[in-house]
Amino acid sequence: MSKTGTKTSRGEQVQQRRAELLAAAKQVVLERGLSHTRVADVAEATNVSGGLIHYHFATKDVLLTEMLRSEAEQDIEKARRLAGGPGSAVERLDRVMREFVPAARNDQTWVLWIDAWGAGLRDEPLRHISEELDEAWRDMVEMVITDGVASAEFECDDPKGAADRISALLDGLGLRVTLRRPGVNRKQMIEYARISAEKELGLTPGTLAKASEH
Repeated sequence: MSKTGTKTSRGEQVQQRRAELLAAAKQVVLERGLSHTRVADVAEATNVSGGLIHYHFATKDVLLTEMLRSEAEQDIEKARRLAGGPGSAVERLDRVMREFVPAARNDQTWVLWIDAWGAGLRDEPLRHISEELDEAWRDMVEMVITDGVASAEFECDDPKGAADRISALLDGLGLRVTLRRPGVNRKQMIEYARISAEKELGLTPGTLAKASEH
């Protein structure tokens, strides 16, 4: 029975079980890392047999790939909501950039994707998933910039190039924050990203900071 008291179908039960296993796999990966995660670890975390996990996911690689794809899809949907949400292009761009920034030095999303980037050097399916996520975020930045040019909020002859440069800066700074490198924290990262974006888009210094106050 579901929480509403209605009987769930077999298909719904399977989807629910798969979602539970994917959530457990994510937590295990965050604790142990992709390369050290075993099916037995996920089975222990969910108190089920390894056989049940293999019923839903043929191999460990399939399980981890599906987990990362599910996480990527959620992140991409979040980016689309932020980029296409209410407000001016200036407000939307600042909102997208602030979401891009790690929430803390142990931001689980960043920890997960840094691990996936490393694993993707030797694992083509994982590389494709992380590339799709990177491209989606970059596309959202480009879309907002294009909208801002159309509304005369931004001055930019190359929205795609500007989006590439802004996204690359955010990636690099995000790595430094998450890996606890000295010299930059979340507040500074947001400041650096705003300064770069304002120069790219012909904005007066401080424009993006003011937008976050709305």
